[in-house]
Amino acid sequence: MSSGQAATAVIAGIGACLPERMVKNEEVSARLGLTDDWIRDRTGIEQRYVIEPTGATSDLAVGAGRQALDSCGNPGVDFVLLATCTPDQTFPATAPAVAARLGLKGVPAFDVNAACSGFIYALTIASSMIQTGAFRSGLVIGAEAVTASVDPHDQITAPVFGDGAGAVVLRRGGPGEPGAVLSQVMGSDGDLLDILVTPAGGSRQRAAGVPTDIPESYLRMQGRLVYKYAVKHMTAASETVLAQTGWKPEDVDWLVAHQANRRILTATARAIGVPAERAVVNVDRVANTSAASIPLALVDAMGEGRLSPGDRILFCAFGGGITWAAATLVWPDLPPAAAPVPPVPVASAV
Repeated sequence: MSSGQAATAVIAGIGACLPERMVKNEEVSARLGLTDDWIRDRTGIEQRYVIEPTGATSDLAVGAGRQALDSCGNPGVDFVLLATCTPDQTFPATAPAVAARLGLKGVPAFDVNAACSGFIYALTIASSMIQTGAFRSGLVIGAEAVTASVDPHDQITAPVFGDGAGAVVLRRGGPGEPGAVLSQVMGSDGDLLDILVTPAGGSRQRAAGVPTDIPESYLRMQGRLVYKYAVKHMTAASETVLAQTGWKPEDVDWLVAHQANRRILTATARAIGVPAERAVVNVDRVANTSAASIPLALVDAMGEGRLSPGDRILFCAFGGGITWAAATLVWPDLPPAAAPVPPVPVASAV
């Protein structure tokens, strides 16, 4: 990169982590009094991965982070950002523990909670940190143990969510390089907080003098409103970053949207103007993994040989808050993606 060229963040490595336990629809449907066909028709989901009761989000994050670092020669990085809405505990943040377990003690590390938009939020923050010149590299992880916060008997949420993690390594580079993060946009609307919310556990509950109630500790979702606003905001955010980048919908080689469910993915692609065959879909295999879904979808697409250096990628996501985000980049020349690794237990993390 020449001295007169603006700095940008470039993807240099990628990794993923999935729990070893795979849960097919038959197991979920039997518990909920549903059918496999009902779940497939409404969500497009066939299976999901569920972390063991002894596991936590940090275990998934360490697995994905380690694989991402290894994929590009295990470089030292200057910071760690963890996108998650299912931290190991409400306080402190989970990212410092993940950094320490990855041998990155001393670097700044913090959580980003924008729910399912979290990975793009963290990618945008990381890109900005690198663009300032204060940092040369960073590790961005999206990791979730969502099933721990879902009522196993709720017909709306229980079939939809799964656990997992994905990560990318970013380095300082130039905007003309493959892998460069080009444009980003983020937004939120707190007036719609209640369409995706976990009521219990925060200071508002304590201030109201409300005792902890187990049902209040589970994620609540108003499915129809989520569908409506997800399509609306992912489409608008995508149109914004496409205009910023100077791309038209037909210029997009791959749409990698948050894997909420197949109906939302299909409707969003149609609204943006990207053909359905150019939308990466793996929600059928991993379900909705919240902030982990976009990097997991990237690893899946790499493993199937669909991504080529120079491909123009559009990211978009929608999550609780409500939040939304989108970004564009040109795909880099990376080594073939390894299969997602299993979680790293605490005892063997170092």
